[in-house]
Amino acid sequence: MDTPHPNRTRWLLSGVLTGAIAAVSLALAGPLASSAERATAHDEARMSRGHSKVSGAELRLHDKMRKLWEDHIAWTRMTIVSFAEGNPDLQPTLDRLLRNQEDIGDAIKPFYGRNAGNALTSLLTDHINGAVDLLIAAESGDEQAFDRARAAWYENGKQIADFLHKANRRNWGKREMRSMMRTHLDQTLAEAAHRLADDYAADIRDYERIHRHILEMADELTDGIVAQFPRRF
Repeated sequence: MDTPHPNRTRWLLSGVLTGAIAAVSLALAGPLASSAERATAHDEARMSRGHSKVSGAELRLHDKMRKLWEDHIAWTRMTIVSFAEGNPDLQPTLDRLLRNQEDIGDAIKPFYGRNAGNALTSLLTDHINGAVDLLIAAESGDEQAFDRARAAWYENGKQIADFLHKANRRNWGKREMRSMMRTHLDQTLAEAAHRLADDYAADIRDYERIHRHILEMADELTDGIVAQFPRRF
């Protein structure tokens, strides 16, 4: 990937992303307000399965899933920063982010098989490449290209959600998975928009929200696997 000049990037982004920031802020108002409710639902689901004591196997899965998804948002953030600033570490950082998608796919293979793990990696790789397309479209100043890239990115998010639902219909509802992915995309877009617009205070707040949500998401995935394969935990 060619590294953009930071000043040119900021100048080109000023018009394209102003509307995106406002739209995403409105979209996030509902999901963020229900964060405590989702955390409560997570705890209640655990209690309903009789989890007064967590097994070692479940704890290991819980920690692994959180680590993988924290890596996902951390390397995404570093990629956004490198792109915005025109840093020379952009390609190695992106390569490390893409490797994380393989790690996440590998994590579900013991439960859903090799083909499913590879399919999830492919979808998540498209998720990352789609985010890069968004950044490039914004950097070009082409609003139509940006809108197309954003539509494709959100469609990929639905595909990831639907894949998870099909793998575990009882515990990962389609509506729930789509809402979870939509929030993740909304938050990441807000983070990128604020960083590229040099609004660093908002960018930092975005990442705090992203971090809270991704831990909820990781726990939801862990809970679903444990509920689907109770004998393994």
